[in-house]
Amino acid sequence: MPWSTAWRIARRDLHRRFRGLKLLLVCLFLGVGALAAIGSLTSAIRGELDAQGQAILGGDLEIEVWQRLLGEDEREFLAPYGQLSEGYRMQAMARSGNATAPVELKAVDAFWPLYGVMRLEHGGRAGAPPEDGAWLARGAAERLGVKVDDTIKVGTAELRVAGIISDEPDRLSEGFQLGQTVIVTRDLPERAGLTAPGALYQTKTRVRFTGNTDPDTLKDALEKRFPDAGFDIRTRNTASPGAERFVSRMGEFLTLVGLAALAIAGIGIGGGVSSYLEARRRSIATLKILGATSGDIARIYALQVGAAALAGALAGLAAGVLVTPLLASALGDLLPVRTELEIAPWALVRAAAFGLLVALVFAAPPLARARLFPAMALMRARVAPLGGAARAAALPVGIGLACILVLAFAGAPQPMLTASFLAGAVVLLGLLALLGRAIRWAAARAPRPANPLLRAALANLHRPGAATAALVTALGFGLSAFVLLAAVQTSLDGNIRRSVPDRAPDYFVLDIPRTGVDEFDTLVRSIAPAAEIETVPTMRGAILAYGPEGREQRVSELQELPEGAWALRGERGLTYAEALPEGNSLSAGKWWAGDYSGEPLVSVDENLAKAAGLKVGDMITVGILGTERSARIASLRRIDWESLGFNYVLIFSPNALEDVPHNLAATIDLPEGTSAPGLLAKLSAAFPASSAIEVGPLLTEARAILDQVALAILAAASVAVLAGIAVLLGAIAAAREARLYDAVILRVLGASRRQLLLLQLGEFGMLAAILAVVSLAMGTGLAWLVIVRLFEFDWLPDWGEILAVLGVGVALVLAFALGASLPLLRARPAQSLRAL
Repeated sequence: MPWSTAWRIARRDLHRRFRGLKLLLVCLFLGVGALAAIGSLTSAIRGELDAQGQAILGGDLEIEVWQRLLGEDEREFLAPYGQLSEGYRMQAMARSGNATAPVELKAVDAFWPLYGVMRLEHGGRAGAPPEDGAWLARGAAERLGVKVDDTIKVGTAELRVAGIISDEPDRLSEGFQLGQTVIVTRDLPERAGLTAPGALYQTKTRVRFTGNTDPDTLKDALEKRFPDAGFDIRTRNTASPGAERFVSRMGEFLTLVGLAALAIAGIGIGGGVSSYLEARRRSIATLKILGATSGDIARIYALQVGAAALAGALAGLAAGVLVTPLLASALGDLLPVRTELEIAPWALVRAAAFGLLVALVFAAPPLARARLFPAMALMRARVAPLGGAARAAALPVGIGLACILVLAFAGAPQPMLTASFLAGAVVLLGLLALLGRAIRWAAARAPRPANPLLRAALANLHRPGAATAALVTALGFGLSAFVLLAAVQTSLDGNIRRSVPDRAPDYFVLDIPRTGVDEFDTLVRSIAPAAEIETVPTMRGAILAYGPEGREQRVSELQELPEGAWALRGERGLTYAEALPEGNSLSAGKWWAGDYSGEPLVSVDENLAKAAGLKVGDMITVGILGTERSARIASLRRIDWESLGFNYVLIFSPNALEDVPHNLAATIDLPEGTSAPGLLAKLSAAFPASSAIEVGPLLTEARAILDQVALAILAAASVAVLAGIAVLLGAIAAAREARLYDAVILRVLGASRRQLLLLQLGEFGMLAAILAVVSLAMGTGLAWLVIVRLFEFDWLPDWGEILAVLGVGVALVLAFALGASLPLLRARPAQSLRAL
């Protein structure tokens, strides 16, 4: 039979609404739609990050360093490469009348911005503000209650509000801020007394290349020429590494979610195609009697299934493209992404290919069964079910699986994680298939209950033609999806609660002069007498070398930092203390005496020590304000990072650092239920060079951001759950069709409707009880991989909520089973027997 004839027969037999193949359509629509939306969104974000790399960074290359501007030799090294733009970044306090607000002060020179466009509300494009003026973010203006041409104070300087910021081109590269942006001229921090020795601030020097310089090559040259300068260097290729990492991890997770949805959908596809071909049993047998070959049968029904699969995939692609602008709008505050329709050809081709390949893998076995068996076997398939056709389906299934592997690994940022997921999916399917066989075997050998309904329900699990294997696979995946969603959600919530605790100090205050501690304490207690105040010395420095004495490893000579040794990268907060800080406990060594005056000592975080291979007695050298200080490791500490107090990786003995120019930082903790009205204003007036940060609004903002990320993850993961529900419904509907003959015979023998319902409830209840235990293990195992291995969070599930969700899933299974049984109760025995 030629393909044209096969298509003519297939088209005539195929219902225009794809009756009988709707489960295949729904499953492919969900899976392909999810992958298309995920691929389009991540492609759009990556495209924006790549296209706007220079504008996001504000240059082709950026050098960040603490508590100093670049030296003359460093500027001379950079000057031949292009235009330089220097500026400060620091925390400060802005005041206007009685209003006070912590702000992120951004001091820029006349060349800023090197790339991108700075825009003001109602004022068009702009560069650096006038000498006596400032550009304010809308939030800062509202907090201070000012408008254009009003005046504010920053430090000791009085400034005019010259404009309100509408679009700040390099905002994303600045990272998370502890206050709203205020942009001033480069010399303002010095004039306002904010850069005195010991003050905490950063400087950023950006370069706009005049030639075809490779930014990564220049970065390597800088690190080689100035190995101990404490530079943190970024290029236009990594303008926002945090956003890049977030997009990469989120994109891979969402792709895995889409693949999981397709894997679950594949089970529904297999079940749907099996049900469809079972309904076409007489047609297939008739075609064979009329002379159609097995190849003809395969072509006709493969064309029908292919047409339905293509329709489902195309609908999924359209839905994925249309939903992308909505997802972009939801993430617009976090990432640079346009909200227009985004057509990402590779992402769409990949999504469609995944869907069609999954359809091939799962539809091939039922097609092979219908293709290989003779007409008479098909005619009596109701009472003598067809066997398997594994050998005939092996080739298309093998080709489909190989292509899926190639697609999954193409461009995967974490191939090992992708491999683990795919291996887990295969193992999961295998385990469920074995479990289905085990349940049939155990049911056949279990003692027969005295209750006839229970006896019949148990027999339904192992009788010829029983759909136990398909039901076990579908129910197992569906319930596992419920558990996975609950475990991921509760672990994310747990990490958010732990990372952003409900109770934290009410205020952080930075850059308190060492000579003003008593005045600071008196001022705070005059407003809040019961406040708890903790002050610590604070400064910035970079670890330059570490290791056994005489054999120290220079950080600048490392090809790659040891895994987990993040504190070796760039500059970190340093302090000194006489006593072990609260929230710290020694895990090795001992603390120095309060009046210690011997060799400089240091206490090190145990996690850093483990990652870098440090032990008590080794040496550490740090660079502070251009000088090097060495100290011997006296102890290792376990730090309570969950608190929002002062936690330092390195704490030195007082005699090691107390002569270094520095200021103090403080936390103010008010008694619960109390407030300190006017405290910020009085602190700002008394200590104009200091900056006070109110913690409450920051915690609220952090929770909102994390909740937004968690919501995006859960919304994506819900696609897998929807696919699981669709498969559950399809599997139960298919089982209902197979039970029509049994129900009619039982009705003829006198069974009541109530007994038929109880029979269905008993069968599905036994399956659901077994699979609930299995799904709990499988779902939590997959959730652990997502939380711990992919997102690198801690495993903090809420078992009560997980069990409750699993209970809801089991209840839905039973409700669907009973709902699917209702048509059986309405079936008329005489009419049904005539149709058999």
